[in-house]
Amino acid sequence: MHEIEITTADSLGDNSYLLVSGDEAALVDPQRDSWALMESCARRGVRIRYALETHVHNDYVSGALEVRAAAGATVAGPARAPYAFAHLPLAEDDEITVGDVTVRAMETPGHTAEHTSYLVLDGAGRPPAAVFTGGSLLVGSAGRTDLSGQAHAEELARAQYRSLRRLALLPDATRVLPTHGAGSSCASAQVPRERDRTTTVGAERRGNPALAPRDEAEYLAQRAVGLPPYPAYYRHMAPINRSGPAVLGGPPVPRSLSPAVVAGLVGDGAQVVDARDRRSFAAGHLPGSLCEELDERFAGLVAEVVPFGTRLVLVLPEPADEAAEEALVQLLRIGYEKVVGVLAGGADAWGRAGRALRSFPTGDAAELSARLAEVRVLDVRPERPEGGIPGTRHIPLRELPRRVAELPRDREIWTVCGSGRRATIAASLLDRAGLAVRAVTSGGVGDLRIPPGQPIG
Repeated sequence: MHEIEITTADSLGDNSYLLVSGDEAALVDPQRDSWALMESCARRGVRIRYALETHVHNDYVSGALEVRAAAGATVAGPARAPYAFAHLPLAEDDEITVGDVTVRAMETPGHTAEHTSYLVLDGAGRPPAAVFTGGSLLVGSAGRTDLSGQAHAEELARAQYRSLRRLALLPDATRVLPTHGAGSSCASAQVPRERDRTTTVGAERRGNPALAPRDEAEYLAQRAVGLPPYPAYYRHMAPINRSGPAVLGGPPVPRSLSPAVVAGLVGDGAQVVDARDRRSFAAGHLPGSLCEELDERFAGLVAEVVPFGTRLVLVLPEPADEAAEEALVQLLRIGYEKVVGVLAGGADAWGRAGRALRSFPTGDAAELSARLAEVRVLDVRPERPEGGIPGTRHIPLRELPRRVAELPRDREIWTVCGSGRRATIAASLLDRAGLAVRAVTSGGVGDLRIPPGQPIG
């Protein structure tokens, strides 16, 4: 018999699983910050025998080597994965044992070329109790097949079609335990966050659109349209995971930095990221700093506007210790390791040290509606669906750092998005560039009221 524990990384929309049988365990698709889970296993007398990977991850830095270093686990993964470090390769029908449970490899290429799922078998002759499907069969969706580049997308989509059909032949009651869930950019269709993180084969056979196409051609036609761009940092993840990320050995403790030290770092090219709420940032922030509110989306949005490998200095909300832990973990998960430290005392300490703070005004959707004829409007939503504001400029936030020079300087620019969040990040980018800006921090494009015939500035 066995038990399976799920750990969800909300910032990524991903799941990791701990399979326990007796006093042995396997950790499946572990996050980099699995240290607390490993400590819990040690306290319970459970030995983690394997760190088991379904594929070379494109959306986060794997924690498999952390598990090996801390728990002495064997790293096991797809036989076709080109890992540059020692690991146990698992091909079709290869098996490992965890306590009384057998884990059998099932090659399911598609999301990536080497992708492998794992059947959980409680005994000889018994049907699979569960299957770890990684980025193949997901809850209400399937893993996207374009992360290895467009040159391989069609070939992988054909492979994914066949893999999904294989998985759909498993018994109805087999639990489906995917790595990618709601909120993950690795899915081929966005699934509401309120959906369950796990499912069963029967439920997916009845209701998953990825299993609805009648043949391969229909599947390819459906999968080829509507995919949003994936995050820019993704292109760095697979190379890191193939070569083997640096082992950290535990959560890092950030340095506490004085205003003078931060000023020196900024002068040497470091980027200040301010994780306070949008209105506090607008009211007073370090010159050149970028606003990104700290919640489960923090690191992903930092990665939209800050180049990979940039040295970072953080300005944090209170309580600063808890905020530092959350911010660092999120950044480490996606390979943003160069966090130099945290400004002690935050923006207030910067001001008390006699250093200048910058600010910009804010507004809401009602104010913008009344002033559309007077101001420039920049829409920074990821996509501009039907119903955008006629006559306004649309630059997705992820493109804005390299396109700021395109914007006019003749009058104030109001930044707007769907909710005010991306608008404030965009305003911080424009403020850094010296443009007159006002952020719509409350409401968004859907809340604007434009009188018929009103000209747009």
